[in-house]
Amino acid sequence: MGESARAVEARRIWDRVAPSYDRRMAFLERHMFGDGRVWLAARARGRVLDVGVGTGGNLAHYPDDVTVTGLDLSPAMLALVRRRAVDLGRTVDLHEGDAERLPFADGSFDTVVCALALCTVPDPAAAIAEARRVLVPGGRLLLLDHVVSTWPPIHAFQWVFERFTIPAAGEHFTRRQVPLVRAAGFTIAATRRTRAGTVECVDAVRPADPGTG
Repeated sequence: MGESARAVEARRIWDRVAPSYDRRMAFLERHMFGDGRVWLAARARGRVLDVGVGTGGNLAHYPDDVTVTGLDLSPAMLALVRRRAVDLGRTVDLHEGDAERLPFADGSFDTVVCALALCTVPDPAAAIAEARRVLVPGGRLLLLDHVVSTWPPIHAFQWVFERFTIPAAGEHFTRRQVPLVRAAGFTIAATRRTRAGTVECVDAVRPADPGTG
């Protein structure tokens, strides 16, 4: 099955922004997302799949005893991850691919991490379903993203703002992943919302399949 036109366009956008991505995001990483990546990475165990690995912002925070596989749609982003992994002395198995169609077998990972990526995935429910598929029973799904605010004035601003960001870069500001995670059959272990509810961390567990134990 061929690649979708939206995936081709998304790759073009992210390849273009890759060289300046870390510089553009530095203020938000520090003042909006804070220790969100630390919160996620501290919960990672075993074989970790980092979906939408971007420039590798999570790498410095993972425990030393995990193995990391990274996936991103953008070759330019993956090139930056390789450079960061070398600087950190970390081995990372990198793959180019789509979060909605993961190129891995069922039950390949103990942890799936997705930080600041589901806001741009065209079908986040499909990406979460794919994460569930590649997790072992009992495996963890760890998410960090900006989500719809709990404060109505900010919610209204987000709605207006994404009239521009969705056509330009496919970026959504009024999504929330928790309902999708529950609908996919995960059990929510912990959540944390900050910044007037606009930033959320999620720790969810894939239950054992019926009839197994």
